[in-house]
Amino acid sequence: MHALKCHQCGAETEDVVTDLPFKVRGNSIVIIKDLPVRQCGNCSEYLIEDAVMAKVDILLSRVDASAEVEILRYAA
Repeated sequence: MHALKCHQCGAETEDVVTDLPFKVRGNSIVIIKDLPVRQCGNCSEYLIEDAVMAKVDILLSRVDASAEVEILRYAA
């Protein structure tokens, strides 16, 4: 990943791996573990790069529609 500035405060972002929740459909929440993101060292805002988000979209499309909470692992 390349150096990016935070859209909120303009500070430098850095590569980190974290767990993030995503709300899908009306009442389902999916937590994706080990997700690579760019996080601001100043305000903690994060950015998800397009290639990573494309894979997240695929993961979220496979979620069981009846599950209220599901935990998935992001695998590069």
